[in-house]
Amino acid sequence: MTPGSTDPHLIERLSVFVLLPTYRASLDEVDALLDDHRDWLDGHCSAGRFLLVGRRVPRDGGFILAADGDRGDLERIAATDPFSTAGLVTYEVLEVLPTGGAPAVLKTLAEHGVAASVPGRQRTTTQRGGPRCTS
Repeated sequence: MTPGSTDPHLIERLSVFVLLPTYRASLDEVDALLDDHRDWLDGHCSAGRFLLVGRRVPRDGGFILAADGDRGDLERIAATDPFSTAGLVTYEVLEVLPTGGAPAVLKTLAEHGVAASVPGRQRTTTQRGGPRCTS
């Protein structure tokens, strides 16, 4: 459980995941299912599973920052995306280990049970006095 958390079901973990759907179909085909895809995203965002979602530039896919589950769970969830079930995308699932970041981002991750891993390193500051964002 995250230190200071009052939710007994919140499990502290170190990893977050970046899901990268890549379009394998025309944008016309993608746009035809966009509302269903957005509903699917909204459901997972509301559940706290997905923290941030969006499009890639150029528009050849998207990205999802997820902090709930493990790689297997997220691969199964990605397979339920309407884009996936229609064969319009392939997903790459990357596991990443946060080791630093802006305080507001680290706080949000902590609220979702993710603790930044900073083994054997003291926090440093920038010349302006703020925390250094290093990994």
